Amino acid sequence: MAVPPLVLLPGHMADAGLWAHQARHLAELTSVAVMDLTRHDGLAAMAEAVLREAPPRFALAGLSMGGYLAFEIVRRAPGRVERLALLDTSARPDTDEQRERRRRFMAMGERGELDAVMRAYMPLFVHPDRLQDRALVGGLEAMARRLGATAFLNQQKAMLGRPDSRPGLAAIAQPTLVLCGRQDALTPLAMHEEMAAAIPGARLVVVEDCGHMTPLEQPQALTAVLRYWLQG
Repeated sequence: MAVPPLVLLPGHMADAGLWAHQARHLAELTSVAVMDLTRHDGLAAMAEAVLREAPPRFALAGLSMGGYLAFEIVRRAPGRVERLALLDTSARPDTDEQRERRRRFMAMGERGELDAVMRAYMPLFVHPDRLQDRALVGGLEAMARRLGATAFLNQQKAMLGRPDSRPGLAAIAQPTLVLCGRQDALTPLAMHEEMAAAIPGARLVVVEDCGHMTPLEQPQALTAVLRYWLQG
């Protein structure tokens, strides 16, 4: 069976740098495209932009915010998505506490305090043992600076307005991978267990010694799992 083209959806304040290892090594199997998710402030507009740029049929992998967007794409164009990978994400909408934190961070972003926002996010983003890893943390901070405050506010608005995707999980017909880091503090394992239980035939994979940023914290492990998923 032919391996479909791969479309990768970054997480919040991440660009192609998030997927560097996966894009390089999976290009041996198929074409790989990393989408720009900075230009729109709603998931609907993001999804339409991705669908305009994506191949006619493709495998879709999204991390965190990219996972929220993957649900929207599958709702809009299920016939175009051959395989689905939901990585360190959730089908749930924000809690009241998360909405309050998001609004607080948006106010900081509007004041030009993006570096402070990223520092506040970091304990949620990476494994506790990696907080002093300057290559990892510095890389995440550099991506955020490259994208800037406008992208930050667009993405926060899009996530704030996202729907509850749980009612549609049972209708997902694509072969689906659900994966997370064991120590993901932002979208914990229980959320992935919930998705995997509700999506028919979904496979749950847990990456050990890893937080929320699986593509950067455990790149070899994630690439190996995605290779297996792509080849069916």
